Amino acid sequence: MKDYEIYNNLKVPKGSNIILRLDGRNFHSLAKRLDLKKPYDKLFCKSMINTSKDIFSEFSPLFIYTFSDEINILLGEIPFSGRIEKLNSVFPALASSFFFKYLGKYFSIMDDEDIVVSFDSRVIPIANSEEIVKYFKWRQDESWRNCINSYAYWTLRLEFSKEVATSKLKNLKSSDIHDFLYEKGINLNDVENYQKRGIAIYKYQEEIRGFNPKKNEENISYRNRLCVDRDLAIFDENFFKKINII
Repeated sequence: MKDYEIYNNLKVPKGSNIILRLDGRNFHSLAKRLDLKKPYDKLFCKSMINTSKDIFSEFSPLFIYTFSDEINILLGEIPFSGRIEKLNSVFPALASSFFFKYLGKYFSIMDDEDIVVSFDSRVIPIANSEEIVKYFKWRQDESWRNCINSYAYWTLRLEFSKEVATSKLKNLKSSDIHDFLYEKGINLNDVENYQKRGIAIYKYQEEIRGFNPKKNEENISYRNRLCVDRDLAIFDENFFKKINII
């Protein structure tokens, strides 16, 4: 019967880094049911951060980047012997469980039996450090586009229906959106940085200074700390070198 498990031995390429991208399934409906603040809800964002931190604690990846309902996980050591069916089932299952836990903590969902949370997952092999930078720059650019479009859409919705707002947004260039929002009193330069560039989670070494009285000298040691970076620079090679990812 084992022969029926035709994907059981499908594994990621040897010697490559792996990025797992988790996306919230049908989160538009979830946002309505939770009555999230628009365009950004801080408690929803907090739930995504804590979900990402729990994943970090569970698997110790190199780097996690999250924005909107998306979690990108850069793995160094690849669990489950690189079996794709395991990676694409365990990670989204855990993310769904963690996220539901935080919804229960931050939102009134206990009486709502219709709330269902799930993430999907895809495996993305990364051949070298250059591709790591390109990938996360691509996702950060998407975070910026999402920010622009979200502010524009929900500003339009103050005056127009969903259909009209969507139609108007399709015909606007990025520069037009900036001008439109500025006329409405919204300067995207003043928007909180995490909304524009997303949030990264990674380890860094904290310097610990002490004193050895026996030797009468100062001691310096280092301890790994988890950083939740809400004030990201624009991703480039120097960023990832600075935090020892590449």
